[in-house]
Amino acid sequence: MTKLLNTLIIEDHQLIIDGYTRALEHVSSQNHEIVFKITVAKNCDDANYEIEHAVKNNLIDLVFLDISLPPCKNRILVSGDDLGMKLRSLFPQVKIIVSTHLNNNFRLVNILKMVKPDSLLLKSELDSKNLTEAILNVINDIPYYSKPILKLVRQHISNDFNLDDIDRQMLYQLSLGSKTKELPEVIHLSIAGIEKRKRRLNQIFNNEKKSDKVLIRLAKEKGFL
Repeated sequence: MTKLLNTLIIEDHQLIIDGYTRALEHVSSQNHEIVFKITVAKNCDDANYEIEHAVKNNLIDLVFLDISLPPCKNRILVSGDDLGMKLRSLFPQVKIIVSTHLNNNFRLVNILKMVKPDSLLLKSELDSKNLTEAILNVINDIPYYSKPILKLVRQHISNDFNLDDIDRQMLYQLSLGSKTKELPEVIHLSIAGIEKRKRRLNQIFNNEKKSDKVLIRLAKEKGFL
């Protein structure tokens, strides 16, 4: 019996999209009972549209997710992290394969905590072999994390850089030049709540100077922007 897997590729680089497509075609050619119906989105707006469209018919089974993506025009979804968390909330059973160029261990641990991907790969190591292995493992309910990812996570697993979506929205808006007093206009928190979050972020990133400029620099160094 043929098994149809509705597959959403969220990626803004065509070469990577082509690589995913070839890997899916290879898996299907070796397993004739599996068919992938592929949809592609190249930014957060398009991906959000496909997710919202799929909600009505539960049409997402497998997702390839890039982390660094062009944000939504309304700035509500600013990265693949946001899309991944939305997918998890709307489709609890969805299988998510994340690939990223980020190799900062703190950032990778945060992706694992927040998105909870079934597979996490570095783009620098993507090839047909590990892509095929990741797909086969994930569709058979077996997590797949590449060796470099596991090594990085083990080295710094004790560090708590667990930022939620509001923290990352704040960092993103500050990186655009927004002032603290302007943040309640785009983030649904009071000014007191914003300031409390900022104090926590300054502690997390060891920002002794407490300046927004230094906070943004430290967040970029850790791969959060």
